[in-house]
Amino acid sequence: MAEGENKALARRFYDEFWTRGNADAADELIAEDLVHEQFPEGWPPGREGFKRLVRTWRAAFPDMRETVSQVLCDGDWVVVRFTLEGTHRGDFYGVPATNRKVSAEGVDLLRFRDGQIAEWIYYEDAFSVFAQLGALPPDLSEVAGPRHA
Repeated sequence: MAEGENKALARRFYDEFWTRGNADAADELIAEDLVHEQFPEGWPPGREGFKRLVRTWRAAFPDMRETVSQVLCDGDWVVVRFTLEGTHRGDFYGVPATNRKVSAEGVDLLRFRDGQIAEWIYYEDAFSVFAQLGALPPDLSEVAGPRHA
């Protein structure tokens, strides 16, 4: 696919999944054999693991949105810089709802194959999300930075 098409699909990835919470769009946008090494232990691999991830985040942060600030493309690879924002209203990996607003930045590397995401590598400042939720020991919360105090 052309780089412009991959960039458009990458933007749709954020809109459909993280902002709208439409996990079922994975059937169209995510390869069944998605390569992603960061699912929690015991989760299904590939597309099904991705759907579970979207549902988990959206249950915890129902108003979540991810705003794309930069998209770079190199052939089948697209790099996206984004900001996640949402209000913690449900369980998040064992942390009960706090009703706190969170904000975190992240970078995703997406490899496209035949119009679908075939590989997904991401870094998100999850450490600061847990700090903003008050879910870190006090000595670690200080490391998360002054904006999260």
